[in-house]
Amino acid sequence: MCAELIPLVSCDNPHTTEQIVRRSRFLAQSCHVGNLNLGRAFVEQIRAQSPDATHHCWACVGGHANDAGHAQASDDGEPHGTAGRPMLQILLHSGISHVCVVVTRWFGGVKLGTGGLVRAYQDAVRQNLQDLPVGELREMTTLELTLGYSHLEMVQRAVKNLGGSLLDSTYAQAIRLSVEIPKDQASAFLATVGDVTGGACQLASVASEEKS
Repeated sequence: MCAELIPLVSCDNPHTTEQIVRRSRFLAQSCHVGNLNLGRAFVEQIRAQSPDATHHCWACVGGHANDAGHAQASDDGEPHGTAGRPMLQILLHSGISHVCVVVTRWFGGVKLGTGGLVRAYQDAVRQNLQDLPVGELREMTTLELTLGYSHLEMVQRAVKNLGGSLLDSTYAQAIRLSVEIPKDQASAFLATVGDVTGGACQLASVASEEKS
């Protein structure tokens, strides 16, 4: 089974590609979005940046790749079915999750026709996705731990060795750590922590989410 991928670029610094089709300029911009609401916010961001453009057509997969239930698209004034839906077809078959693509068009004076518009918008998305920076989507687990000061360095080393990260820490009579670990490594991490602390480390809570 192929790994599910997620964009490694934020909406503040989207991945951008451009092409000219019969004098019309097509500017494609894509980024990672956590859900459809954030995708729509990205569209409005692009719209505000280029108010002189003729159209801002877009497609968004706000959940897992191939999940049409968390996907939306818009033709933004282009003839019905010539932009948003064709763009979305490319996204849904790309294997990329949580992605939004906006294709901004500046009309160049030459009409492309229905078929020409479909090809132009789909080609703009394909070109953008070709070198979009992506990473593997992993399910992460956040663990809240309470431990003594003498065990801190050993626990921090275990977090790093298993591909995790320290999210937060509170220092009082004991140390409270919030750490993030790949879910498939959580059992190994807890076993390691139990060994190095002699069972003195306490697990307070667990939460999971997906990240790249």
